Amino acid sequence: MRVAIFSETFLPKWDGVANTLCYLLDHLADRGHSSLMFAPRGVIAHYASTPIVRLSGFDFPLYPGLRLVPPVFDVRRQLADFRPDVVHLVNPVSLGLVGLRAARSLGLPVVMSYHTDLPGYTAHYGVGLLRDVAWAYFRWLHNQADLNLCPSHFTRRELEAQGFERIKVWTHGVDTVRFHPRHRCAEWRNRLTDGHPEALLLLYVGRLAVEKRVDWLGAVLEALPEARLAIVGNGPQRQALERSFLDAPVVFTGYLRGDDLSRAYAAGDIFVFPSANETFGNVVLEAMASGLAVVAPRSGGPVDLVRDGETGYLFESDDQGDMVKRVLECVQDTERMRWMGRMARAFAETQRWDVILDGVIEEYSSLVARHRMVQRGPWSFAPPPVGLGPRQRSFDRPG
Repeated sequence: MRVAIFSETFLPKWDGVANTLCYLLDHLADRGHSSLMFAPRGVIAHYASTPIVRLSGFDFPLYPGLRLVPPVFDVRRQLADFRPDVVHLVNPVSLGLVGLRAARSLGLPVVMSYHTDLPGYTAHYGVGLLRDVAWAYFRWLHNQADLNLCPSHFTRRELEAQGFERIKVWTHGVDTVRFHPRHRCAEWRNRLTDGHPEALLLLYVGRLAVEKRVDWLGAVLEALPEARLAIVGNGPQRQALERSFLDAPVVFTGYLRGDDLSRAYAAGDIFVFPSANETFGNVVLEAMASGLAVVAPRSGGPVDLVRDGETGYLFESDDQGDMVKRVLECVQDTERMRWMGRMARAFAETQRWDVILDGVIEEYSSLVARHRMVQRGPWSFAPPPVGLGPRQRSFDRPG
């Protein structure tokens, strides 16, 4: 199978979308499929076996780090030369319009996947009046797809309430070898506690941006003056957070990758995740795979991941005091906290990337087959997709 992918986010910018795309591109190559990506200029030119066509774009002023491609480019020639069976628009904003127009003109089936709650972010960036406008735009865009994917059942319900159509859940996986409790080591424990390895270590991993509400963690430190906090990641709010936590027992590491990230996760005691606008929460699942109890909001993707009282605690998403209360419940019963960490690890072991991504390929194949039955066009010379055979389905499993 030949898959053309359009994405406004990719390496070197590292976030949940880029992480998921890396696993998808690697898996397509492992299964013998071909892929081509279109992305804004500034991303890398090649990943694994996937060449990347880079188009000129501009920085989106309302969301630092997002680079948009004006929907004026005509990529039909590049797309036709690649001869894809299916086009996948990942988190489409404006580049998605380029891909949609080219795909439709060539008679190709289109998959879109929704990964980022941009309408929900509007309030955090002082443009809450644009929330309904944002929902209207994304509803109009996604409802032109033959299939829409989203990463959690919570997000699917939200999208359906907003009038999105043809939605299936594409949950995400975790590398349970890379993220594992065995990576815990004295060196990283000492580093992240700033030389106080005996202290309780709270951990946050993720982008440092307003919508992540990392500043909420200050209230946890006030309630637990003997605890330490490690903040792993980078983003536009880092300097403001460093000023806010100037006299607090906090270590900022910046972005970590590879073994360093694995050891940072494993060094923690409790993973505290304040963000209430996550469509999935890759870092939550990585923390669970690392054997940490999780405290996360009763909102967004973490609702699908955290079993309240079993693998961690869920707090009321707009109640900072409830978040603090839930962290204190963990601390007051260390045996239960460790048990929840073990249960979190056991759950993570069921979330295998290979099974989940085989499900994506199966959805591609089914869509291509249906499309060819109803529309015999210039691409009918391509061979029919090979079935993958029976397997555990990774779509629409009960949450």
